[in-house]
Amino acid sequence: MHDYRSMFDLTGREALVVGAGSGIGRAGAEALAAFGARVFCADVDAEAARGTAREISEAGGRAEALELDMRSTPSVEAAAERVGTPDVLVCTPSINVRKPLLKITDEEFDRVVDLNLKGTFRVIRQFAPGMAERGSGSIIAFSSIRAQTVEPGQGVYAATKAGTVQMLRALAAELGERGVRVNAIAPGIVETPLTAQIKDSPEWYDAYARKTALARWAKPHELAGMIVYLASDASSYVTGALMFVDGGWTAADGRFVPPLPAI
Repeated sequence: MHDYRSMFDLTGREALVVGAGSGIGRAGAEALAAFGARVFCADVDAEAARGTAREISEAGGRAEALELDMRSTPSVEAAAERVGTPDVLVCTPSINVRKPLLKITDEEFDRVVDLNLKGTFRVIRQFAPGMAERGSGSIIAFSSIRAQTVEPGQGVYAATKAGTVQMLRALAAELGERGVRVNAIAPGIVETPLTAQIKDSPEWYDAYARKTALARWAKPHELAGMIVYLASDASSYVTGALMFVDGGWTAADGRFVPPLPAI
C-alpha cells in the first residue's frame, strides 16, 4: 500500500517564500517549516523577514531570512546566489490601487503591474531554470478571486491577477515534462496588510463577509494548508491549476437569496 502518511512530509526540502514578512506569506513559511522544510523567509522588509525566521526557529523549525525586492532584478539575482535552487518557491506579494479604471495614472498602472505581474515573472524566471535542470520543483504563486470576478475600482489589479494565472499555466505546460509543477492560489478576502483599507471600514468589512458562503473573512493561516498541499507530494499530479481558497465567494452570485425552509 502507498505510504499516504508521508505525502505531506517536507523533511529535507528547501522552500523560498517571497513575502514571508507578513500575512499569507508569513503563515505559509511557518506551515512549510512545521512540515519539515528548511525555509528561506524573503521580504522587501528585511526586519519583518527576520521576525518570521526567528519565530520559526524558536518553534523548533529551520529558517533563514533575506531581503528580496521583486521589483528589482538585481535583488532577485542576489537572493538566488544565497538560496540556490529551492525545492519549493512561493510568491505572495501584491499591491493594489483602488480607483476607477479611467482615473488610473500611468505611474499607478505601472506600479501595480511591475510588482504583481512582472515581479512574479522576475522571480520565476530566476528560480525555475534550476528546478527544470534538476528535474523537480513546485512553484506556487498567488492570484486572486479577481482573476475571474471583478469589482469596480480594481481593474488593473484584476488584470494582473488574471495575467498571473495564464503566465503560470504557460510555464506549467513548458516545464511539466521536466518535473516542475506550477500552480496558482486564488484567495478570497483575507485579513492582511493588503486589505487593511477595507477591513478598517465596518460597512465594507461586513459586506465582504456576507458575500462569502461562510459569511466571514479568512485568516492568513487558512491559506497555509493549500500552500503545503501544493508544495508536497500530496499534489504530485497537480499542475497548471488555479486553486480557490475563497470561502465560497466565487460559488454564489451575490444577489438576493429568497428565504428557504430551515434545515
